[in-house]
Amino acid sequence: MTLLEMALGLGMLVMAGTLAVAQESTTEPASAGKRCTPEDLVGRYFIISGEKYGMEEPEDRVKGTVVTFSKDDVLVADKDKKELYSATYKLDSTKNPATIIMISRVRGSSGEEARGLIEKDGDTVRLVYALPTGEIPSGFKTREKQLMFVMRKES
Repeated sequence: MTLLEMALGLGMLVMAGTLAVAQESTTEPASAGKRCTPEDLVGRYFIISGEKYGMEEPEDRVKGTVVTFSKDDVLVADKDKKELYSATYKLDSTKNPATIIMISRVRGSSGEEARGLIEKDGDTVRLVYALPTGEIPSGFKTREKQLMFVMRKES
């Protein structure tokens, strides 16, 4: 496993904790007509579940992980508030689900891109993406070199 895979895996894994995998994995967006914009994402989220390479992530790997979105950046911190991942991001909100490109700011992988899909339904966000050498996901189910997280907005 490369440093980038570990950083992205931990950071983004750390980015989305226990209900999501129970949700149906489908390419259909949760909210059919609503587009996801950077303004929609702004806020703090707790990861409620994760999936890596087609397998559910253990709850202890994601529990307590907080993801903070601004209109341009995403930051991931563990339960001890240690930064695990940071990136700038761009959305293509003309698509539903929106496509996302995250550009790492993590030492050792700075500038590397992770591409995927993101959607917001109420206070829940689903994010699936490929590590730089992986195939870009076409739906909310992971395969090799792909990660997915489900996050719930802090109330």
